[in-house]
Amino acid sequence: MSHSADPSSFSGPLPLQPDEPGASIWSRRFVWTTLGAVALIFLAAIQSLAVTTVMPVVAADLDGGSLYALAFSGTFATSVIGMVAAGSLSDRRGPGIPITAAVALFLAGVVIDAAAPTMEILVVGRLVMGLGSGGLVVSLYVIVARVYPANLHGRVLALFAAAWVVPSLIGPALAGAVTEYLHWRWVFGGVAILAVASFAMLAPRLRSIPHADEKPEDDRFGRRIALSVVVAVGALLLNLAGELPTTAARAIVAVAALAVVLIAMRPLLPRGTFTAARGLPSVVLLRGVIAGALFGAEIYVPYLFQAEYGFSPTFAGLALTAAAITWAVGSEVSGRRGDRMGNRRVALTGIALLASALVVMLLSALLGLAPWIPIAFWGLAGLGMGFMHPRTTVLALAYSSRTTQGFNSSAIQISDAVGTAASMAIMGLIFTAVPDGFPLVFGLALLIALAALVPGLRLGHARELRR
Repeated sequence: MSHSADPSSFSGPLPLQPDEPGASIWSRRFVWTTLGAVALIFLAAIQSLAVTTVMPVVAADLDGGSLYALAFSGTFATSVIGMVAAGSLSDRRGPGIPITAAVALFLAGVVIDAAAPTMEILVVGRLVMGLGSGGLVVSLYVIVARVYPANLHGRVLALFAAAWVVPSLIGPALAGAVTEYLHWRWVFGGVAILAVASFAMLAPRLRSIPHADEKPEDDRFGRRIALSVVVAVGALLLNLAGELPTTAARAIVAVAALAVVLIAMRPLLPRGTFTAARGLPSVVLLRGVIAGALFGAEIYVPYLFQAEYGFSPTFAGLALTAAAITWAVGSEVSGRRGDRMGNRRVALTGIALLASALVVMLLSALLGLAPWIPIAFWGLAGLGMGFMHPRTTVLALAYSSRTTQGFNSSAIQISDAVGTAASMAIMGLIFTAVPDGFPLVFGLALLIALAALVPGLRLGHARELRR
């Protein structure tokens, strides 16, 4: 098959690196790539979780309470630009240049934040860091596709998921301790130092990563970057809509921003994504839908425990810790047994687990169930996501040629990010519009999770067809 210059038109499986029975991600051939890649994911997780913990202190110290929300939403918005740029460059020139640029931008943003004299400068650093963090993950996905044999993709991606567990357990407490006994600036500075060491393990291996045999045409690169900027701005407006003074203004801005985002992101996704076409389009759509269901609801889980059960902030996070652990467990099972289970069974199992957790959260909000019940059952949400999240990445890579790996990797990341942002924004509008919004939030998340059945049943069989 010849590859079109427009990778959005491609959805069929093509062979990548052949399977190597008995190969290990810890063999001498792969060990330094594995260590460097996992370390970068680990640091990105530490940074994300640590900043959430220390940002109230930072905002108070820099007198920047009015910019608090922008410090988070701005990073998310610019990450979309990084995703598209890294994906396009990876398809054209290989992942070496994009990941180097992504790490450099990530470091620049962290250093700016560590030295920021005002909240405005800190937000600038967060915007720069978003460009790097968005490109970092996409570039790492392409490296996985180019370096490891296909039968190891699931294992590597499961390890990426596991790299979030330790930060989930120790990140907030560690960031709090550093802030209390040293200074919040060391939370940013420490990550910068460790990121340099992590990239040093990976950098020598980048030159040996094979390039694509065919080069995509270049005339669409600028258009994709422009569209990603539009998506980023729209996503930012969508998240800021809740700050407007009236309900009508919030609704108008949110609807308009969402429409702009969907129109602009359409060429950045595989053709047929919005109609759940069989194969790659449904893989990308599933990723965004399940991300929206989980993350849109998850920000209200600790809120529910504090507001309705009287938990302290420390104990209110127990459910999130449980979900992080079960996510890693689900990823490991999916990585080892996903091929034998089959894509449809993996999706149905994951959706059932996620929906069950949301049903329990809905009942807890309505009936005030004993607190151990929602804490325990929220772990099912993490388990379900662990089944599905890395599997969608494995399938996206399996449905890719060398000239579409970057495009497809950025597509699932964009779907993930926009699905999360859209659901958070809509749920935020609902939550602030009614006196007790918890049942409506969890109810909407449940409906979104059930909607995932449509793409979940249309994933196709990329792995089986490759043999």
